[in-house]
Amino acid sequence: MREWPIRDVARATGLTSRTLRHYEQIGLLRPARVAPNGYRFYGEPELSRLYRILSLRALELPLSSIRIALDDETALADVVRSHLTLLEDKRARVERQITAVEQTLRAITEGENMTIRQMFAGFDQSEHETEVRQRWGDEAWDRSAKRRQRLNDQERRADDERSLEINGALRRAAEAGDDPAGEPFQALVAAHHRWVTDFWGGRVPDQAAYIGLSELYVADDRFAAVYGGRENAEVIRAAMQTWITQRPESAN
Repeated sequence: MREWPIRDVARATGLTSRTLRHYEQIGLLRPARVAPNGYRFYGEPELSRLYRILSLRALELPLSSIRIALDDETALADVVRSHLTLLEDKRARVERQITAVEQTLRAITEGENMTIRQMFAGFDQSEHETEVRQRWGDEAWDRSAKRRQRLNDQERRADDERSLEINGALRRAAEAGDDPAGEPFQALVAAHHRWVTDFWGGRVPDQAAYIGLSELYVADDRFAAVYGGRENAEVIRAAMQTWITQRPESAN
């Protein structure tokens, strides 16, 4: 039976040898054999399994779900069906966002006045789950999500209003050219820090986390757009970093 060394499999798939070894460690994909020198070799059955793994990864399924699905055809159908539901929900959410952004663009081009809610209607906080999990861990996102789930409809509306008002106030201050180190701007940042604490389910952002968040506002175009563009986001970043570095007690 023909076999391929791990380096050839890595080149062909775009994966790294480290990733393939990780798949082996978690029981997702084992090589056909391991030579005495430690080299891994893969046969056709392993490549077929790898093909299915990559196909499921393209659906953004987690490795834990992929491992179950590969060993159980019924589970595979359930996993794919569940993922289809998630994609359909996401499509509906994106379609609503597109409508909201189109309305915002029309209002801007036609010179209409917009409420703060209309201005931010096209921004979906859930889109940033990946960034939150990568930067601050699963616990940070899960705590925030659980907090949101505990709210009733009225409380969610109030929560949304608070989010829009706080971020809208930062944007207006940046657009007005206010001094980021000045007292009025710093008061807005203090309110923002309290909002982030609540949004994170009670976890107080320490200096490193808050500075990291300010950098994300500039680096991620989606965040920057909320504040009217990167130039405004840079001003807000400066205000946030000034506030947090002058208040070491906020790290406690």
